[in-house]
Amino acid sequence: MLRSQIVSTVRRTCRAFGTTARSCSEHTSAVSGFGFQLNEDQQSIQETAKQFSRDVIIPAAPHHDKTGEYPTDVIKQAWELGLVNTHIPTDYGGIGLGVFEAALVSEQLAYGCTGIQTAIEANTLAEAPVILAGNDAQKRKYLGRMTEEPLMAAYCVTEPGAGSDVAGAKTNAVKRGDKWIVNGQKMWITNGGKANWYFLLAKTDPAANAGKAFTGFIVDGNSPGITVGRKEWNMGQRASDTRGITFEDVEVPDENRLGEIGQGFKIAMGAFDITRPLVASAAVGLAQRAMDEATTYALQRKTMGKSIIEHQAVAFMLADMAINVESSRMIVWRAAWLRDQNKRNTYYASIAKALASETANKCASDAVQIFGGNGFNTEYPVEKLMRDAKIFTIYEGTSQIQRLIISRAIADAAKQKL
Repeated sequence: MLRSQIVSTVRRTCRAFGTTARSCSEHTSAVSGFGFQLNEDQQSIQETAKQFSRDVIIPAAPHHDKTGEYPTDVIKQAWELGLVNTHIPTDYGGIGLGVFEAALVSEQLAYGCTGIQTAIEANTLAEAPVILAGNDAQKRKYLGRMTEEPLMAAYCVTEPGAGSDVAGAKTNAVKRGDKWIVNGQKMWITNGGKANWYFLLAKTDPAANAGKAFTGFIVDGNSPGITVGRKEWNMGQRASDTRGITFEDVEVPDENRLGEIGQGFKIAMGAFDITRPLVASAAVGLAQRAMDEATTYALQRKTMGKSIIEHQAVAFMLADMAINVESSRMIVWRAAWLRDQNKRNTYYASIAKALASETANKCASDAVQIFGGNGFNTEYPVEKLMRDAKIFTIYEGTSQIQRLIISRAIADAAKQKL
């Protein structure tokens, strides 16, 4: 399906339900409430991503894992098919998919390679604050350009000393006339060396609490004073471009400020309600791949006169994989669906992120175990899955942070009943 065909599919769905393009995502995800059957258009989008993953990503993945080369050509092909920047509204040249449909795409791309999928998904994270808080001019300028050519963007929040503790970030922005002067260092920035522009969270009021101390900005990637660090060689997801970014007296025009001064923390955290279900869906994709690889191998490998899948020890491992994969997918769908209905999904997004990321790690580890000695060898696919899986419990909020969010929601709900 070409990019234009996907756009036509979404617009056709909008017309069918008498909606505008802007509100289309509220209807494509679940027309008559929550359900388990994808509609025809959702199936078509899912199948497009599935075929691309099998035909393009899987064959290319080993090369990018071994060399760390950025998958520019793969991303360009995905962009041409409409599989990148899927949630940019149609008013700004995008196809305006909801979080639910984006999750369908994310799972399929991640099935092929989560490193390549992460590079693509980093655009969504950077764009989310602009979609949430940007004015019309900002959206036309920065979202619009993403639909005109296959550009990349990055979300600059994490710092060397501030990961889970976002409130501890020290990068600052000082107002001088109609500009802001930014100084500080960000770390572990996905697409850091490839970004056309960055969403940046910077402290603008050192005396205020976290909720009012930060402001969000859009910073052009070619701004003087930006130094891009070396590409980090990580345990897994090596196709992704992860770097440190240093800002030294970088001038940012006030017109690039996102929302009101002091609202940056709220904007940055709000983006996670959109992106955490998508990260979780990617983890589901990896877990599904691990289960499929392990199942195929278990059917072919024979010990003691029969296929190892006939041994209960192996069969039960596969059953546990299926239980966790299906459970993770369902909570991802719920979190995504809620967001598309403009309902608060933070609690479910955190459950999805925690469950799916840990499912991915367990499935990958068990797949290696089922492969035995072959699983430990780089000639077989599951060792890469195991390396790639680990980061899911760390980025976009660690599993511990998700449990903190979940437990606080439980406590708040209980207090309201007293």
